[in-house]
Amino acid sequence: MMHSTDARADDAFSADLLRGHTDTIVLATLRRGDRYGFEIYKAIRDATGGAHEIKEATLYATYRRLSHDGLVEAYWGDESQGGRRKYYRITDAGRAVYRRNVAAWVATRDVIDALLDEPGPRTPTSTKGTDS
Repeated sequence: MMHSTDARADDAFSADLLRGHTDTIVLATLRRGDRYGFEIYKAIRDATGGAHEIKEATLYATYRRLSHDGLVEAYWGDESQGGRRKYYRITDAGRAVYRRNVAAWVATRDVIDALLDEPGPRTPTSTKGTDS
C-alpha cells in the first residue's frame, strides 16, 4: 500500500522530471496546429488524463521564451470568435529544436532504461533467463 507521503514524493519527482521538458511539450502541442495559450494548457492536461498540469504562469513564461528564441510566432486571432486571443505557431526553427530535443530524450531514456534494468525476467512475456 502506498502511503500519502510516498504518493507526494512520486508526484514531486514526476513534476520535476517533466519541468525540464516544458519547451518540448509545448512545441509538440503546436506541431499539431496553431493554438492559443489556454488551449495549449488544456491540451497538455487532457493528454495526461488530468494527471499532469503545467502552471499557467510557467506556460506563459515558456511562450515568451520560445517567441524570443524564434521557435514560435505569436499572432492575434480573429475577434469574431469571442475575446481577442494570442495564438502561437511553431516555426521551422522550432520544429528542428523539437526533433533534437526528442532525440536527446530518447537517448537519455535508453541509457536510464539500461541502467535500471534488473537481471532476470521482468514480464511474463520476457525471454530473458534467470542469472545463475
